[in-house]
Amino acid sequence: MATQKHMGRFSLLKRLTAQVGDEDTARKILIERGHMTKSGRLTVEGMKRDAMTAEERAKDRAVKRSGGKPDDYVYDPAKNYARRR
Repeated sequence: MATQKHMGRFSLLKRLTAQVGDEDTARKILIERGHMTKSGRLTVEGMKRDAMTAEERAKDRAVKRSGGKPDDYVYDPAKNYARRR
C-alpha cells in the first residue's frame, strides 16, 4: 500500500496524496478541512496535524468521534483506523 510509506510526522500532504491519487485533490481536501490556505501554506491546525503520525491522527479522530483518551484506542495501520481497546 502506497500510504504505508508516509506514516510518520510531517507527511500529511504526501500521505493524503497517496490516498487520493493526486496532489491537487489532496490540497483541495486540506483547504476544505481548514488545514491549508489557498496559497498552499499549512494553517496552525494543519501544522498540528502535520506534526502527528498517522497513528496519532487516527486516535485523535477516534477520540473526537467517541470520546475517551488516545490511550483507550488501538491503531490498525492497514485500515488507518483506531478502535477502542
